[in-house]
Amino acid sequence: MIYEKIKSRRTIRKYARKDVPEEVLLKCVDAARLSPSGANRQPLKYVIVNDQKLLKEVFSTLSWAGYLPDYKPSEEEMPRAYIVILLDKSLRKNPGHDAGIAAMSVSIVAYDEGLGSCILGSVDREKLRKVLNVPDGLDIVLVVALGYPVENPVVDKMKDGDIKYWLDENGVLHVPKRKLKDIVKWNGY
Repeated sequence: MIYEKIKSRRTIRKYARKDVPEEVLLKCVDAARLSPSGANRQPLKYVIVNDQKLLKEVFSTLSWAGYLPDYKPSEEEMPRAYIVILLDKSLRKNPGHDAGIAAMSVSIVAYDEGLGSCILGSVDREKLRKVLNVPDGLDIVLVVALGYPVENPVVDKMKDGDIKYWLDENGVLHVPKRKLKDIVKWNGY
């Protein structure tokens, strides 16, 4: 069942104008908190953003679709919540894999709750630091955008090694993925 969810979960960049319940946002952060952490240091902290004014300010600090520069949410379609993943540098100097693991945990729990998500690393961190009053001892690592999806991206077969996602004539986002047989070797390379 988890495998099927991971298989069907896609990155969502456009959302419905519907608030995300606070208990769902806390559940997402709790899943991140309980996720594996290198040496169990647990250096991550989280800022949940769901205030309408702050949503717009956070939105202005993010870049959305590198291969499709014009493909981003409008103000009507922007996320209805964010979970900002921070690294407490007093506990660890770099996030290692912890932030990615935490972001995926947030994303999968959100998906299980009927939400879409987009894990963003392309962030104007200095601007976001000011917007959220993030103290100097914390680094902004990733931002997870959340909301109820209004788009349905599909997995597509990769053609000629091209990994770039694309929009078809109906506005459906296609996301090429490598074939399993092309990335797996058994017992050595």
